[in-house]
Amino acid sequence: MSAAATALAGPLPAVLAKIDDEDSKKLPGPAAGMGPGPVKLELTVNGAKMTTNIEPRVTLLDALRNYLDVTGCKRVCDRGTCGACTVMLNGKPVYSCTTLALEARGKDIKTAEALNADGRLDQVPAAFAKFDAQQCGFCTPGFVVAMRAAFDQNPKASPADIEKALGGNICRCGTYEQMRQAIASLCGNIHGGANGRATKET
Repeated sequence: MSAAATALAGPLPAVLAKIDDEDSKKLPGPAAGMGPGPVKLELTVNGAKMTTNIEPRVTLLDALRNYLDVTGCKRVCDRGTCGACTVMLNGKPVYSCTTLALEARGKDIKTAEALNADGRLDQVPAAFAKFDAQQCGFCTPGFVVAMRAAFDQNPKASPADIEKALGGNICRCGTYEQMRQAIASLCGNIHGGANGRATKET
């Protein structure tokens, strides 16, 4: 038996062994050599409790997009290098393509959809729209989430601080100059005491 087959045939890791509820027991067992079967998972996404059944190996990105229909985060590189899939976990920006969905249990998940709540657009995406800081749009959700997290962590951040915080995000269309204009505007507005929300959309 190969090393991989031996590993699959062995006992589950401790973190997975703890997941043992009645719903999971009702699901079909794992196929031979395919790994653990689906388990029940509850996530808090943009303030709402969402429940699904997924295999433990499913990433947070796949869980959000394919199981919970939260499609703001985008799959682009799928290797943790471009930032298009960025979400916030307890206020910290993370790549959802390299985070297991199980790791997000009990944490507050915020995606780009959270930046347009109650008909009021957050200042960050509003500035992106104002300064045309997007083109194809695939990188934009990751940028605005990472930028919102940076301002939440340091409302007095300088443009240089924000650019440093965005070091893990890439725009293939090259809209960096427009982003710099948006960042300069945001630094001025947020330093001036704005509450992080733009006016209600009409």
